[in-house]
Amino acid sequence: KILIVSPHPDDEVLGCGGTILKHKKNKDKIYWIICTSINNSKNFSNSQKNIRSREIQKIINFFRFDYVYDLEYSTKEINQIDENKIIQDFTSIIKQIKPTTIYLPYINDAHSDHRIITTSFNACIKPFRYPFLEKIMMYETLSETNLNFLLKRKFLANVYNDISPFIKKKIKAINIFKSEISKHPFPRSEDSIKSL
Repeated sequence: KILIVSPHPDDEVLGCGGTILKHKKNKDKIYWIICTSINNSKNFSNSQKNIRSREIQKIINFFRFDYVYDLEYSTKEINQIDENKIIQDFTSIIKQIKPTTIYLPYINDAHSDHRIITTSFNACIKPFRYPFLEKIMMYETLSETNLNFLLKRKFLANVYNDISPFIKKKIKAINIFKSEISKHPFPRSEDSIKSL
């Protein structure tokens, strides 16, 4: 059982889209937590909200997740939510599905939402409480992980996963999020994904 945690819809594709496809090929059960939503925000138009909803549904269909948890925390306002609530939500999900592997964004990403989500998750993954947990992995998210300029907190990969057979499908998946990608040298581009 694999749990993918994405602070925002698109982090799952950018950070571990190829790995999700690899797990699917292995017939693993894949669960997805979408932490934030633009639906409760005044900063996005109804048109943007409708586009995002369609994109999310297409991604769900593309990866064929076994279950999706949509927490609907407001984008860019996650720092205003009581951390205890976030921890309780995560704990409840972990107890329900009993994942063996969890994929989280890197704890020192440039985006504060990523840092808050992974820091909160850290309180929920003590192995003595959840012996079914075998691996906790932090993934690299283009435009967030690579743009943390604090030298001591740089992402240093110690696990590499060959997704060569799945790279074309990963590119296809990221193209579902039309509003989030652009042409090189934009960090969320096909060229950047292939390069990484």
